[in-house]
Formats: sequence, C-alpha cells, structure tokens
Amino acid sequence: MIRTDRASTSSGKTMLTEQIYTHLRDAIMRGDYAPGAALKPQDLAREQGVSLAVVREALVRAVGDGLADRLHNRGFAVPTFSDRRWQDIAEARRTIEPVLLRISIERGDVEWEARVRAAHHRLSHTPAFVAAEGEFYSDAWSEAHRVFHRTLLEGCGNPVLLETFDRMWTASELARRWSAQRNPNRDGADEHRRLEEAALARDADTAAETLTRHLTLTATGLTEVLREG
Repeated sequence: MIRTDRASTSSGKTMLTEQIYTHLRDAIMRGDYAPGAALKPQDLAREQGVSLAVVREALVRAVGDGLADRLHNRGFAVPTFSDRRWQDIAEARRTIEPVLLRISIERGDVEWEARVRAAHHRLSHTPAFVAAEGEFYSDAWSEAHRVFHRTLLEGCGNPVLLETFDRMWTASELARRWSAQRNPNRDGADEHRRLEEAALARDADTAAETLTRHLTLTATGLTEVLREG
C-alpha cells in the first residue's frame, strides 16, 4: 500500500512538473518574459499553485533545453541573447546538423523517406504568419518547421545525436521567435523544397551544402536583428 501511494505521489509530481515546464516554455517563447528577466521559483510556485520542488524541477529542465540560464547564487533567468551567444549556437548547428543529415541519408529507409515527404508537405501548406498572432511566426508553422528539420535527421537512428539537435533547435528557435522579423528577400519555402529534394535523391553532398547555406542565412539574419536591437 505504501509503495502504491508513493508511486501515485511521484506520478502526480511528474505531471505537475510537465505542466509547469510547458507553461514556462510557452511563456518564454511568446515573449511574456523579456530576455534576461529573472525566473523566481517562489513567485512561480505562488502563481501556479504548486510546490517549490515542482517549479525547481521545471526550471532545471528549462535550463537543459536552453530556455533558461542558471545563475551562480542568483537563481534562474531567461537567456540574454547577445550576438556572441547566437553565433555560438549558429556555429554548433552548422557543424553538427549537416553531418547528421549525411548519416540520415545513408541510413534512412523508405519509411523515413515517406516521413520526410509528409513533413515537407505539411510545412509547405502551413501559413507562416496569421493575423491573430501578429508579427511572430505562427505556432502551427513553427511546429511544422521543427518537425521537418528533425525528420530530415531522424534517419540517422541515433537518439543521442537527435537529443543534441533538440537542444540546439530550442535555443535557436528562441532567438528566432524574439526577432519577429520577416525577410522579404529570402525564399525559405524554396530552401526547404531543395532540402527535401536532395535528401530524397540521396544526394548527401548537395543536401549538406543546402542545409549549411540555409542555416547560414538564418544566422546572418538573426545576427543583424540582434545588432540592431
């Protein structure tokens, strides 16, 4: 009986932690917290009606996902996106993702090909901007964008490498969301189409080159926004 109660308590705490993490993630992505803003466990626990332990676990997860920083003796805060920090993230993505794509093309099977095609179809048919969400990329498009890029790499079959991608993507997405800028001179849809075509043609050289160019253009655009800010 005691074991059952403990298991129930643990399961309930895990669910609460997941709920608080989701709340934090969505709020930070929406810009409800300014870059560098403090994330105070006591305030969050009071606002959400949960224990400090639950909030701290959610914050630790947010730190691991690049959504928050843990400050020495000063608690937690939303990341401050300096030009240098963004360049580090961009460099990591350009170094790792093209290599992952090459492995994915080498190992991916016909089911992977079908998922890539489906993910690109979803992305190409999802509006990037909707009036109700203002100047930010729509939530639906942002999720379709993430799924497409991740699906391209999932053929590698290595969960550790994919977890690395997930962390880099979250940090990169946070900066991109904050930029809230449209670039009329960039055809992102064509870039994604070329990525799909090269991957499905099993042309690893072209696919890696196309992805590197795609990531470089994204990095350049965000760097300009950060410097202007």
